[in-house]
Amino acid sequence: IDLTFAGEFAIFEFMGRLGVLFLLFYLGLEFSIGRLVKSGKKILVAGTIHVGISLLCGFGFGMLMGWQLKEILVAAGAMTVTSSAIIAKVLVDLKRTANPETELILGIVMADDIFLAVYLSIVSGYVLSGATAPGEVLLSAGKALGFMAGVLVLSRLAMPWINRFLDRLSDELFILVVFGALFLIAGFGESLHVAEAIGALLFGLALAESDHRERVEHLILPFRDFFGALFFFSFGLSIDPVGLGGAVVPAVIAAAVSMVGNFAAGMLAGRTSGLSHKASANIGLTIVARGEFSIVMANLGVAGGLLPVLQPFAALYVLILAVLGPVLAKHSTAIYDLLSRVFRWQRPKPRRRKITIPEAAQEAQP
Repeated sequence: IDLTFAGEFAIFEFMGRLGVLFLLFYLGLEFSIGRLVKSGKKILVAGTIHVGISLLCGFGFGMLMGWQLKEILVAAGAMTVTSSAIIAKVLVDLKRTANPETELILGIVMADDIFLAVYLSIVSGYVLSGATAPGEVLLSAGKALGFMAGVLVLSRLAMPWINRFLDRLSDELFILVVFGALFLIAGFGESLHVAEAIGALLFGLALAESDHRERVEHLILPFRDFFGALFFFSFGLSIDPVGLGGAVVPAVIAAAVSMVGNFAAGMLAGRTSGLSHKASANIGLTIVARGEFSIVMANLGVAGGLLPVLQPFAALYVLILAVLGPVLAKHSTAIYDLLSRVFRWQRPKPRRRKITIPEAAQEAQP
């Protein structure tokens, strides 16, 4: 009996690529550059701290494994970007949306999104172009950044015309036009040796500033969920179970390094912003989770012909932190109490207001 589900893997690989486009496009829609600028200096500082420490941890891990520069760049990117979906769900499930540290957590997630756009643009130009000489590397990076700046600037200038044009379209034509522009920009970026996912992200960032942001989000959501699921499915199909054994040790080491690095980044970001030790610990234990964008980085390495171990490594690494991340966030209070006894963190004592003699006499009156 032939129980073959599909004779060709190519169709799932193609649908998985569409899933990456929709995931990054939707990410761009949810992000607003203007909103980040308005968020304030604290969020920018916190995001920079997290990206810097996580990136250093990724580079250190890659060098510890003895990998080459391209593999180190891919691994460092995979270990830096948090999972916005998991973090948002954790905050809602644990009813922490009103906590003082939540705004900083969301700011860190926003900073990671910016980092992903810039880093993926530069690294994809280097990895996919096959450049080795310093001049070729700089040229590839320049092309990527030029493409990124060109899309954002042109969309900004043409936004009034885009809004008027989209106003006249029915939902069916609206979807066709948006999809056509999405694939066109992604394909043009790939012709410049920039990852097609970056084109999708940039197009999402452009439409996030339009009058049709909510309409696009509403219509694109079913496609994101469907093709996003196929992306993970195709990624799983591409991994040889036999090769997972060689990725266990690197994945466990990387997960441990990420947990320590994220906790340190959260503590430093929180304390720099004036939050308590407990709130800072909540930040460090909440931003541990990794998700789909780490897998996107691993796929970039595969497309560039890098070490085959990157795929199973990313799969196990994401699986470990996707499971442990919510658990650490849920038990953050117990973990903080344990660490506070070790490091002797003192809870801030409330300041007593000095009462003058006239005030004391007035309070003593019946």
